[in-house]
Amino acid sequence: MAKTNPKEVIRQKRIKRIRKKISGTVGCPRLRVFKSARHIYAQIIDDVAGHTLAAMSTLDGSFKDEQLNGKKAQAHKVGMLLAEKAKQFGVEKVVFDRGGYLYHGRVKSLSEGAREGGLVF
Repeated sequence: MAKTNPKEVIRQKRIKRIRKKISGTVGCPRLRVFKSARHIYAQIIDDVAGHTLAAMSTLDGSFKDEQLNGKKAQAHKVGMLLAEKAKQFGVEKVVFDRGGYLYHGRVKSLSEGAREGGLVF
């Protein structure tokens, strides 16, 4: 049996609690954030259809050309690029799902970048 990280178990409970209240629709999809130790990922999801409309991460090919110092600066840029992608799909308004993380640091920086890029939430 695999050992589980107690912090991860607590975060999974927090995710379930948040997801009871938040759902993305066609008119207002959900912006979901996931962060690892090195990278940050963001998706815009339509929960009704079960499709990801747009996604961006620090691993994306269009992002790799950037030379940014610090993870917060990278998260900010990911938010801006995701907002540009979302506009191509006609998405302007989203519901923010912080993924069980505190609204602080990289998560906050990503959301501010998405707002600067034109997303409303």
